[in-house]
Amino acid sequence: MNYQIIKDVNILKEFIEWLPDLEEGETYYVGLLARGKYAEGDIIKSDKQQLKRFTSRKEDLFYKIWQLECPVGAYTQKGTPIPQESLAIYVMPNPRSMYDATFSGLTTLAKCIQHQKRTHNPHQEVMNEIQRSKSRSCFVDFDIDYKEAGYEQFLRPWIIERVGNTANVKIIETRGGYHVLVDPSTVEEPFKKNWYQELAKHPHTDQTGDLLIPVPGCTQGEFIPRFV
Repeated sequence: MNYQIIKDVNILKEFIEWLPDLEEGETYYVGLLARGKYAEGDIIKSDKQQLKRFTSRKEDLFYKIWQLECPVGAYTQKGTPIPQESLAIYVMPNPRSMYDATFSGLTTLAKCIQHQKRTHNPHQEVMNEIQRSKSRSCFVDFDIDYKEAGYEQFLRPWIIERVGNTANVKIIETRGGYHVLVDPSTVEEPFKKNWYQELAKHPHTDQTGDLLIPVPGCTQGEFIPRFV
């Protein structure tokens, strides 16, 4: 039996198709985590254990996620198999800049040498820089940490009132709430000055900005995130 990362192929493919096409020197950043809060008992000692992280072209993303479905027990924490229900996979929907990551990565690695940090992992240092190196602000993300049946029917009008009817807004339902993705270039003129501050005032906003989001169609603690 294998781990199941992809829960709904159609939802995943729809999401990948929706992602912005990459420009020269750009990539997507993806991470598979084991979340302690999704597992029964205290099998996972930390809330977020990084199992795999990688970069991908848009056209390769489905297959790279599929390749994560290895035999159950292949993911471990100190020899203990990671349970299926703890798995969650995330992506940064804003493309990452490989050029910027290369430059900042060189600086980081030089500092490691300067300070004689002999135990540092250069691969992990560079992956950290890729994660940090946003290329374009295709979306600003608002993480709404609140869940109630049908809440998106209230949430969408509340957002539209603050960005305009023609703004490009996508809402992803997650295990614990919603991620609201707004294309800042499409916010209507009357709202451009204060739209970010207004959305950030939502009483259940947990984080805002350039964030990791659960991948629709894939597992998030056995929940399937999706567009709503």
